[in-house]
Amino acid sequence: MIGDILVGLVALIHVYIVYLEMVLWDTPRGHKTFRLTPEFAQASKVLAANQGLYNGFLAAGLIWGLYLGAAGFQVKVFFLLCVAIAGLYGAATVGRKILFIQTVPAVVALVALWLGW
Repeated sequence: MIGDILVGLVALIHVYIVYLEMVLWDTPRGHKTFRLTPEFAQASKVLAANQGLYNGFLAAGLIWGLYLGAAGFQVKVFFLLCVAIAGLYGAATVGRKILFIQTVPAVVALVALWLGW
């Protein structure tokens, strides 16, 4: 129960990231969130949308796992591992903040699922 709630929260985080990267990237909110100049945001808008799409697939996978209920355990674990690994890579290459936004929630959800919470 708690594990599924945490999986849902991780999915919602990624839905929001999709919105930020695909819709708000080239807006003042996107500039502030990602610390972008307007020029860089405009130049990288297509790349950000592509990145947002990938985050959407992570969210979709987590939602699919939740939809499957108990039968979705392996699906949830797989997509949480993908989120955690992507977060580790992002933290190493972009900024440490990603570790706390992406990796930590995914690992906490994984632990909760694994323990059967």
